[in-house]
Amino acid sequence: MTTTTQDLAGGGRSTFSPLWVLQDAIAVAGRNLIAYRRIPQLLVFSTIQPVIFVLMFRYVFGGAIKVPGTSYVDYLMPGIFVQTVVFGAMAAAIGLATDLKSGLLERFRSLPMARSAVLAGRTLADLVRNVFVAVLMSAVGFAVGFRVHTNVLAFIAGLALVLLFGYVLSWIFATLGLAVGDPETAQAASFPLMAPLVFASSAFVPVESMPGWLQVFAEHQPVSVTASAVRALVLGGPTTSYVLQSLAWSALILAVFVPLAVGRYRRAV
Repeated sequence: MTTTTQDLAGGGRSTFSPLWVLQDAIAVAGRNLIAYRRIPQLLVFSTIQPVIFVLMFRYVFGGAIKVPGTSYVDYLMPGIFVQTVVFGAMAAAIGLATDLKSGLLERFRSLPMARSAVLAGRTLADLVRNVFVAVLMSAVGFAVGFRVHTNVLAFIAGLALVLLFGYVLSWIFATLGLAVGDPETAQAASFPLMAPLVFASSAFVPVESMPGWLQVFAEHQPVSVTASAVRALVLGGPTTSYVLQSLAWSALILAVFVPLAVGRYRRAV
């Protein structure tokens, strides 16, 4: 299978190889991860926010929120895991908008590398960052009283589901960042997308406590479904339906936004 000039730049490769794409994607991901080592404040401040959310909901609002059948901290932490990766996905929008505005993506176009590696590397870097953040949030959760009521494998499966969800969301925000082309605009445009998904969900409170007209949306939207799936995995109860719904949402988002992001990238550079 031969490639086209839209897939490769610089003419350094005449045939397509998944291994070359993977190598290029890892190289781009490494470039994005180096930024956290050179500017550690990026990682520090990206982790402070979810820690604040844990402490605020655990000790400020937790006493006023009653969840039948379990403690609020056990109900809260699966929602915090999902909320953290949703907010973290905004980095893809800001990062790609910054690279586009600075002309770096034009530089990538002149190099003998797969075009798809730029987006794959960006989302892969976000996945690696989310692994670190998920481990940190687990430690914080256990410190404030969160406990797993099933087993270690179920807990790991829950974190894997969270990481998958964070990865697919990166493609949504990558599309947004390429569409607006400006980091400040990308940040401003991301919040109206994130806020309804996070706060009109079961991440922090049961859906049953919401007005009836809102429950229909809140119960079936992807953040609620994923939070419920993780909650079932770590607390026990019916699991299969929520997990399958979360996987279906992830597959749908990838099917829609990967082609959109790639198409937008080709038009942008």
